[in-house]
Formats: sequence, structure tokens, C-alpha cells
Amino acid sequence: MDQLFAARTQMAFSLAFHMIFAASGIAMPLLMLIAEGLWLRTGQPHYRDLAYKWAKATGLLFAIGAVSGTALSFELGLLWPRFMEFAGSIIGPAFALEGFAFFIEAIFLGLYLYGWKKLSPFAHWLTGWPVAISGLLSGILVVAVNAWMQNPTGFELDSAGRLTNIDPLATFRSPLWIQMSIHSSLSCYIAVGFAVAGIYAAGMLRGRAEAYHRSAISISMALAAITAVLQLISGDINARLVAKYQPVKLAAMEALFETQAGAPLLIGGIPDEAAGVVRFGIEIPNGLSLLIAHDPHAVIQGLNDFPPDQRPDVAVTHYAFQIMVGCGFALIGLGLWFWWVYRRWSVADSPWLLRALVCGAPLGFVALEAGWIVTEVGRQPWTIYKVMRTVKAVTPVADVPGSLLIFTVLYAGLAVALVVLLLRLAREKLPVEDSTVPEARHGA
Repeated sequence: MDQLFAARTQMAFSLAFHMIFAASGIAMPLLMLIAEGLWLRTGQPHYRDLAYKWAKATGLLFAIGAVSGTALSFELGLLWPRFMEFAGSIIGPAFALEGFAFFIEAIFLGLYLYGWKKLSPFAHWLTGWPVAISGLLSGILVVAVNAWMQNPTGFELDSAGRLTNIDPLATFRSPLWIQMSIHSSLSCYIAVGFAVAGIYAAGMLRGRAEAYHRSAISISMALAAITAVLQLISGDINARLVAKYQPVKLAAMEALFETQAGAPLLIGGIPDEAAGVVRFGIEIPNGLSLLIAHDPHAVIQGLNDFPPDQRPDVAVTHYAFQIMVGCGFALIGLGLWFWWVYRRWSVADSPWLLRALVCGAPLGFVALEAGWIVTEVGRQPWTIYKVMRTVKAVTPVADVPGSLLIFTVLYAGLAVALVVLLLRLAREKLPVEDSTVPEARHGA
């Protein structure tokens, strides 16, 4: 195993693992705030119970995520020192601001967790808002770095290939940043919302149909269904930006080999790069041109317009894109089904819907991971698009496989600890029986 393959494998594994906690850090605080806000408004104790339970889960996920995120930051320097040396002066400000957001989140999460009886109910609720906002900002700031890597701006290169005339805000001037941030943030709310709904749907299938479980599903599905529909709009905008700034990535996503007017939209299919064809796919005539340019006869560039050494892995990019889109539409359908049943009947009396929610629980995270595979693999062979190739960014040290083994063991240990602690949290008594939680106050 050479160091490039080992470094890419380790980075992919680390990012995939950490992404679960990053998404949870963005979405879980919002869920607990909604639940506590409903308690303050209605005085119903099950909303307080949910807020308390979700806050403890948020604290646990935050702690594990802090460890995996710290390990990930070390990996940037260990595995990609040439990239950090080259681009550190540009991406440093975004990472520094993300560090401030992380500390704000940690401070106010501590206040929220330990302030149940020490603060008034309304003041306690207010301490949760910095947790939700700073968690969201952390994700947006990290995406700023990735967006700059996808479309680098704000610098010049001297004759030796070094950065000069650097714009101090270069990281935030990428035309992809805002849209990538919106798309990524929505995907986090979708993934966590459907995952939480699936957990409580499993409880209802076991006969626990009390207000606590019903409200948990309603709150999480409200967040998940709304953001899933918004993601349709975001995805459309995102695809057009990819077509403008990274046409080779779009061609790989759609496995489009030949440039053509009225390009079809491909569903499924097995790309054959050697032959330049896609086998067993379903084509919707003019569909891709219509989606990308809003013109059914628009010309879309194909992979054959680009040198072979500047193309990403077509099969991986295409399959990941198909998985992401497939999961996304499945979740939109699941959300519509839920609210149709919710408005007309009782969710507790719809076992097939509850089973579907359980089965759909992981699909948001599958779509999230697949989307980032599209983003990162589709940028290859570049670490910084058209500026630095990945092979030039990797460490020259040969013993990367040893590092891969160490970090794999670390993440495996964190995963086991997380599962054990979450199961213990699930078996705890409801917060209404916990002396650290204040009594419900109607209209507080």
C-alpha cells in the first residue's frame, strides 16, 4: 500500500466518521431548543423530558465529536503537509474562526446541561441558542475551506509557484461557498431528523405510543420533512454551479462521455470508462440540459472533452451521486407520507409507516456521506482544483499505513464507546423523574 492510497483511505475514513458527529452538532441543538420552547409555551412535561434527553445526547455526541475532530486536525498536518504549507495562510483564518465557534458551543452547552435548576426556564432556553448557532457556524466555516479548494480565489502565483498577493478573506470569496454551506447544512438537519424519528418509531412499534414518543416523532419529522423539500431547490442550484465551475465533475456525476446538445438525464447505469459508454442505464431525453440550463437543447460538456489525467473516478462519482439522489427522493416521499397520515389518522395506528420510518432512519446519513464522496472524489485528481494535485500534497513519509492502523483503532474505540453510552442513556429514566430538572411551568 503506497502512502497516497493509505493517506486518502485514512482521510476518507476519518471524515466519514466525524461527519456523523458534525451533523449531530448542527441539528441536535435545534431539536432540543424546539422541544424546550414547546414546554415553555404549553407547560406539557413531555416536551421538557425530550429537551433534557436530547441535551444529554447532544453533550455525548459533542464529546466524541471533539475527539474525532481533534484527530482529524492532526491528520491534515501529518498526511498533507505540502498542502498545509502551500495553503495554510489562506485557510488558516477560517479554521481559527471555527475554533472560536467550537469553544462558544462548548461553553454554552455546559451552561445548558448544568443550568436546569440554576437558571430560570426562559434564561435556560436562551443558553441553548448559542449552541445551535455556533454549531451551524462551525459547519459553515469548515465548508468555506472546502469551497475554496473546489474553486480557489484570492491569490496569485509567483514564478516559483508560491502564493502571493493573498486576499485575507480569500477563503470566503469562493462563489461556491454560500450554496455549499446551505446544501451541507440542510443535509445535516435531514439526516439527524430522520434518524431521530426512526429511533422513536421503533419505540412506538414496541408499544410506547405515549405523548413523549409521539411528540419526538412530530418534532423531528417537522425538521426533516421541511429541510428535505428545501434540499430539492438547493440541489438544483448546486448542480448548476458545478456545471459552471467544475464541468468535469458534472460529467462524472452523470457519466456523460460525449458533449451533446439535449443531454439526457441518466438514472442508474454502469459506466464503462474504457469503452466510454454506460450500460443498463435509463435515460430521460433532454433531462440533463433542462435541469442544468433550463433549456432542453443546451450543450453539456462530456468527459471526452477533458484529458484522462484530469478526470475523476467516474464510477465512484456516478454511483455516489445516484445513491445521494435516490436516498433524497425516498426521504421526501417518506416525509410526505408521514404528514399525510399525521393529518388524517394516527401515526401510532400506522405500523407500516412506523416500519418505514425505522428503515429510513439511516438514509439521511447515507445521502450525506454519498454527497461528500461526490464532492471530494469528483474534485480529483486535485486537492486544490487546477492548482495542486493530490499526489503533490501528500506526505513523503512512507509509513502512512501504520498511521492508518492507529487511527482506525482510535475510531473503532470511539464508536464502541458511543454505542455503549447511547444505549445507557436510552435506558435512563425519563427526566421528569430526575431531581436536576425543574418542574414544568405552564406559560413560563
